[in-house]
Amino acid sequence: MAKELPVYLFTGFLEAGKTTFIQNTLEDPNFNAGEKTLVLLCEEGLVELRHERFWEDNVVEEVLDDPSQINTAFLKELEKKHKPERVMLEYNGMWMLDQLFQEMPENWIIYQEYNFYDANSFLAYNQNMRQLVYDKLKSADCVVFNRYREGMDRMPLHKVVRAVSRRPDIFYELPSGDAIVDDIEDPLPFDVNAPVIDIKDEDYALWYRDLSENMPSYEGKTVRVKGITGASGVLTGSDFIFGRQVMTCCIEDIQMAGLVCEWNGVKPAKRSWVTVTAKIRIGKSKAYGAKTGPILVVQKIEGATEPEQPVATFY
Repeated sequence: MAKELPVYLFTGFLEAGKTTFIQNTLEDPNFNAGEKTLVLLCEEGLVELRHERFWEDNVVEEVLDDPSQINTAFLKELEKKHKPERVMLEYNGMWMLDQLFQEMPENWIIYQEYNFYDANSFLAYNQNMRQLVYDKLKSADCVVFNRYREGMDRMPLHKVVRAVSRRPDIFYELPSGDAIVDDIEDPLPFDVNAPVIDIKDEDYALWYRDLSENMPSYEGKTVRVKGITGASGVLTGSDFIFGRQVMTCCIEDIQMAGLVCEWNGVKPAKRSWVTVTAKIRIGKSKAYGAKTGPILVVQKIEGATEPEQPVATFY
């Protein structure tokens, strides 16, 4: 098997500060001590790398100006040509990340993913190109808002990021180069330590994501939540699928966020809105395939009215 090749991924729109960050990183002796580094630039902005400021002979650049170049064979050719010890990849903000993730050679491993935005234009990008913004936020380890000015309201920026993921660290970089660490707390809108965790209609998407990301912390807890019933060909008896459609980004990506329900009573009619009270068990089910997942051991089923907003969202 080929040797693991670390990849440092930098995403964001044109002129968001990606190249400047790469430049500063390569000038840092704590990062760059002469390791052979391949820098892949998927767009050409106004800022160019200044090799004279770092180890000039250990950094090579390649420009990928067409998304068709993001393919396994071509990337392996570049690896063979340059024999790098690591890759720094500045990705075009207009290209979807799934193509990169699907085409990266198996030995290319993303070590860190940084996402950059201009704090002054971010909300406009989010409003007009939500799918592209979501695409870059969903897997980021760190989000940096450049050109931030003292006194700007951070909350709208923070909310957009957290609506997509609670994972990344968030920084607001001032023109001076100093950075403010985001310290806005994100308490969940429901009490996970209550005897019965009550999930409001508008909080289903947040709850489902938190449950998926923190399954062990929900083991043995009781929840009361509204959803729509469904069926699965692999479930037997009175067991059924329960959940809601969730929109994470735009209409095109609406998906059913469903859960397996174990129930000993009369099986509810398919596609009926109900409120279930259930104890959560983390385990295996044929409906989850080979994966372990949350199973709602239903204690009570009540008929319910359709929520005002049937498709659940994060914002």
